Amino acid sequence: MDIASMPETVNVIADRIERRQFTQHVVVNVAKLVHMQSDTQLAASVRACDIVNIDGMGVVWGARLMGLPVRERVAGIDLFERLVGMAAERGYPVFMLGAAPGVVETTCAKLAARYPDLRIAGYHHGFFWNDEASVVDAVEASGARILFVAITSPKKENFIDRWKDRLGVDFVMGVGGSFDVVAGKVSRAPRWMQRSGFEWFYRVLQEPRRMWKRYFITNNAFALMLLRARFASLTSTGRKPCRPD
Repeated sequence: MDIASMPETVNVIADRIERRQFTQHVVVNVAKLVHMQSDTQLAASVRACDIVNIDGMGVVWGARLMGLPVRERVAGIDLFERLVGMAAERGYPVFMLGAAPGVVETTCAKLAARYPDLRIAGYHHGFFWNDEASVVDAVEASGARILFVAITSPKKENFIDRWKDRLGVDFVMGVGGSFDVVAGKVSRAPRWMQRSGFEWFYRVLQEPRRMWKRYFITNNAFALMLLRARFASLTSTGRKPCRPD
């Protein structure tokens, strides 16, 4: 994982795009790290990425527990908005891929209103699995230099890794449910919940049937992973875990 801050991440991405150095980007959260333990294809797709940012306070706290100097999370939706602004400023055309029909169109309209100089090279909804190749051809033909993929995990990571050599863009990033937020279909948690690590709970409250299993089960699994890793770290250095007298 990369432990760069948000400004550092944006600067690195902008520099790589300027040099036309292809960049495959991903953010990882608790759920994704847990699923990577059993999903070898997802794990390979994430490891193939050039930049891996931490999205989620649970991973930030876990990394710090393991001694990594992580200063902050780089939330996918926040990075997405920063990069859209950067693309508008520098004239990089973007392609928006994913979300439901209607949502992607609303997302493009809202972003175009927010960033008048934004060049949207094309867009397509996220229900295209019977004809992936034609969508890839559309992205390549659009002339976009940046591709945002708003599809659920692990589909987006595997799609990007599978087609990265055919996309014709300089930068590609999976942005999950970001289009739904921009379009106003769902709302983000208040800032205090984001900072305190309870953004996941806010999402469960909004979509309980879809989200409860993802978060409650994976959060517990991640806690167990951390305990095992911490114990292994202590024993490998010869230190003994603290015990009550």
